[in-house]
Amino acid sequence: MILFRKFRVLILMVFLVACTMHIMIDLLPKLEKRAAGADSADGGCQCAHHPAGEAQGWGKQRARSAAEAGWPNKHTLRILQDFSNEPSSNLTSHSLEKITAAGDRAESFRRTGLSGGKAREDHKPLIGDASGGRTVAAHGVSRLSALFEHPLYKVDLPPLTDDDTLFNVNTDIRFYPRATGNQAWHNEEGNEDEDEFSPTTEVTAESYPNWLRFHIGINRYELYSRHNPVLDALLKDLVTQRITSVAMKSGGTQLKLIMTFQNYGQALFKPMKQTREQETPPDFFYFSDFERHNAEIAAFHLDRVLDFRRVPPVAGRLVNMTREIRDVTRDKKLWRTFFISPANNVCFYGECSYYCSTEHALCGKPDQIEGSLAAFLPDLNLAKRKTWRNPWRRSYHKRKKAEWEVDPDYCDEVKQTPPYDRGTRLLDVMDMTIFDFLMGNMDRHHYETFEKFGNDTFIIHLDNGRGFGKHSHDELSILVPLSQCCRVRKSTYLRLQLLAKEEYKLSSLMEESLLRDRLSPVLIQPHLRAMDRRLRLVLQVLTGCIEKEGYVNVVEEDLGKDTATHRGPGHR
Repeated sequence: MILFRKFRVLILMVFLVACTMHIMIDLLPKLEKRAAGADSADGGCQCAHHPAGEAQGWGKQRARSAAEAGWPNKHTLRILQDFSNEPSSNLTSHSLEKITAAGDRAESFRRTGLSGGKAREDHKPLIGDASGGRTVAAHGVSRLSALFEHPLYKVDLPPLTDDDTLFNVNTDIRFYPRATGNQAWHNEEGNEDEDEFSPTTEVTAESYPNWLRFHIGINRYELYSRHNPVLDALLKDLVTQRITSVAMKSGGTQLKLIMTFQNYGQALFKPMKQTREQETPPDFFYFSDFERHNAEIAAFHLDRVLDFRRVPPVAGRLVNMTREIRDVTRDKKLWRTFFISPANNVCFYGECSYYCSTEHALCGKPDQIEGSLAAFLPDLNLAKRKTWRNPWRRSYHKRKKAEWEVDPDYCDEVKQTPPYDRGTRLLDVMDMTIFDFLMGNMDRHHYETFEKFGNDTFIIHLDNGRGFGKHSHDELSILVPLSQCCRVRKSTYLRLQLLAKEEYKLSSLMEESLLRDRLSPVLIQPHLRAMDRRLRLVLQVLTGCIEKEGYVNVVEEDLGKDTATHRGPGHR
């Protein structure tokens, strides 16, 4: 009897100990999360931590992940409530150890600019430190600020109607994630962070997150307006917002990640695969070239300098692979590819068509990696986009050539084919051709437009990662559409002539603009000089066209009094 009582006491003790351990296990993740939140109040810890210690805790981390609620089938991309005009309108390296030196060079650049004389209080910054990067002081010698003050960069858009805006905004609409009823948006640990972004009173459109305000500003002629403060705020968000979830993007030949932020915005992350100094090997075909993160960043700045404004905002960011990718991903396939390299660095490779293997793994130093973050466009369910085959698409074959490569009169056929037989679509392709040639981008097989605007809208310049691969070679075949068609907008032609002048030198403008990015220097000097050289080649081609066919037959007027009658993005 005594033994039986002792046995019952022992069972009770074991039960109490088990309950205590269970409670501690439940509370531990929440305490860790609160501690991590306190440490990352400035937008997320960017400090490296020793991967060996992390490797020992992978099993425990995985056990906690498995205990959480089920993995969502698909990440929701956007919340936009009743923004469409009609219900049916939208239904159809440099290596990491060089970063400190780069920062020193940028600081020296700023100090040099201020040392020429006494800084006056009325000297405003060219563009504030909105991107989280470096600020270039406007000390009267800023070429970029002078460029944006030029009359060619102040041409007004035609008056916008409801048909010209992507979304018809009701300013009384509240941005409130819980109102969607979608559990994938809710924090599964008790919604500790939701209060920060849940409005307590009625708000207007100006109080929406910056990614949502960016979407609202898209219209028939541009992705964003000149000097829009939302753009700089969005670039800062891309660099500083805490990353809450990560998943691999389906499709494509190389690894890309979809990153979701604390304010429910999303961006496409392309990790660093090459150093700044590396060129594309001469034996590589264009379709097997690496996609470069710095090319995506530079393309956004080039597009802005050319005043096209057709590339979604892109910013560079130094990402902690452990805390900001591995620990927050719910993508099982991605999580399983993480490993510790022999050099004790954290690595992963994901799943894709090219370069996703242990031999081509992406490794941190020890767990930090550079990458580009491109802001997402509105969800396709709300703003459908149409994909078009580029008439000058390459064959993407080792031996075959495309028709345009063997037929010098190919453009005559294109001019008779919709949508190139009317409107400004052909001129849009010429703008895109010039843009790609300046970057050396041969990989432009398709392009997209917003379906709502029909054929009278601009081409979105997406996916520019294969630009800036060879600074020592100018691929003249990229210019074939321009030399065959001999057509260009007057606004584009005049801006190119302006950027060829010494006081508005393209390479200097790009260097100044790129200093704002967190990963500056984004391009090495040979790439900057190559853009000046290629710009001269573009102007030579246009000069030859004008001599052959006459100015009025080559240069399309879009800056006259009848600007409002033109419906193309270059007509501003």
